[in-house]
This record gives sequence, structure tokens and C-alpha cells, in this order.
Amino acid sequence: MIQYRWTDLIFRTLFSLIFLGLGVEHLFSDTLIRSMMPDWMIYKRFLSIIAGLILLTGGTSILLGYKVKQGAWLLGLFLIVVTFLIHLPALFQFPPGMEEEYRWLWEVYQKSNLVKNLCLFGVCVHLTNHIIGPFSVEGFLKNHRK
Repeated sequence: MIQYRWTDLIFRTLFSLIFLGLGVEHLFSDTLIRSMMPDWMIYKRFLSIIAGLILLTGGTSILLGYKVKQGAWLLGLFLIVVTFLIHLPALFQFPPGMEEEYRWLWEVYQKSNLVKNLCLFGVCVHLTNHIIGPFSVEGFLKNHRK
């Protein structure tokens, strides 16, 4: 049986990967991301950079096990904003010029992003009360302050 310290580390590592990967994408390769942003959004590159920094900050916090509650709240708030500003409205509209034969794919993509974000938000809520294991910065600091 895997002990809690290992399962906590595996959980935090796997959970943070999506945020770290998307954060890097927002900073270094966001052409597709910006193309999916609504037309009413201005300064798309700037917003993408801010989003990338938020994703990397929250993801790193959870991965390292340092200030996890704050990282979880940051990511949870980000998920709420992105879900309501981007993915929820996209369920009811298609990008200009999208061919009819690809609309089903857009709908599946937006529905899956909506559900994914709700699931990730649920984990963020859980993390605000999660007990961090010893394989973390907080665990290390706790053990070395004695």
C-alpha cells in the first residue's frame, strides 16, 4: 500500500501538470489560444501572458507544496473567470467563418472544456482544506524549524 506522503506527492504532481503546461503555452505559444478569445477582448497577448503567469504561479505552488491553499484559490478564481467569459459563451456561438462541418467539433471541445474546468475547480476547492504531506516545501520547513 502506498503511504499518504507518496500519494500526496503523486496527486499534487499530476494535478499541477495541466496548469504548468497551459501556463507555458500561454507564455510561449499562444497563437491558437488568442484565436479562440472572443472578439470583444482587447490586448489578447497581454491577457494571455497574465493568464500564463497565474497558471504557472498556482501550478508551481501546488506542485511544490508551498502555500497550496493560496495557489488553489488563485487557480479556482482563474477557472471561474475563464469558464464564464470564454467557455460558457462559446457553447452558444461559433467562431466567424467556421464551416458547418466542423461545428460539432467546436461544440464537443467547448463542452469538454466546461466540464474539465468544473472538475478542476472542484479539486481546487478540496485543496483549500487538503493536508499537505511531508514531500513538500511546507513539510520540509515544518520538519526543519524544530
